[in-house]
Amino acid sequence: MQPLIDNARLFGQRPEEFAGLAEGQSPQVLFITCSDSRVVPALITGARPGELFELRTAGNIVPPYASEHPTSEACTVEYAVEVLGVRDIVVCGHSHCGAVGALVRGDDLTAVPAVRDWLTHATPRPSGTVEDPTVTEGVQSHVLTQLLRLRSYPYIERRLADRRLSLHAWFYEVHTGAVLTHDPQTDTFKAL
Repeated sequence: MQPLIDNARLFGQRPEEFAGLAEGQSPQVLFITCSDSRVVPALITGARPGELFELRTAGNIVPPYASEHPTSEACTVEYAVEVLGVRDIVVCGHSHCGAVGALVRGDDLTAVPAVRDWLTHATPRPSGTVEDPTVTEGVQSHVLTQLLRLRSYPYIERRLADRRLSLHAWFYEVHTGAVLTHDPQTDTFKAL
């Protein structure tokens, strides 16, 4: 913890770099990814403060749209699209994902009931090879499912229809640092 504290102290000693951020934010991208500590959106993209609006959830899950009982995830997506006017949404899964791996393997999650219940939003269950520790196939299919889920949000559907919004599926390899993007023409993930 001490190195983190030391960095936080130094970080706050450069107010001139951050003064403009007090005037508001206008990120162009909503970046939805996993809570996994190995996935750092600003590091992956080189973004500076104010350039990415981030949503991090266990397994980068986008829950179903529900106007009656909205989730914090749905509120974040709505704010990014309707208030901030982001032009792009990236859903970024990653290799070695514990959440997707648990789903692919069918792990018993009774010891972590909140996690178990959250992962029910990942339906359909991602496919993949149980023996693959990177769970690449499972994560990639899961990311595409989350894009489909986003398309069911009414305000996203409207913005996609009038081309004010684009959706992107990314896959980050934690063991190499490589980022792949889904190519809808070939239905494969390719290097950016």
